[in-house]
Amino acid sequence: MKVTVDANICAGFGVCLGLCPEVFELHDDGYAVVLVGEVPEEHEEAVRAAVGQCPANAISVSD
Repeated sequence: MKVTVDANICAGFGVCLGLCPEVFELHDDGYAVVLVGEVPEEHEEAVRAAVGQCPANAISVSD
């Protein structure tokens, strides 16, 4: 699974970071960035939760 954060939509709430800090971090500008090219299987559930809970709907996944 691959995950992306749309920098044009991200509002820097940090929900994704709270749910899965192994995959997301907040960049110096306050917006989320993805740390991995491919999401490790053990973090897929947390990433899907981040997609569903992102207040700005800025996160998407693809297989």
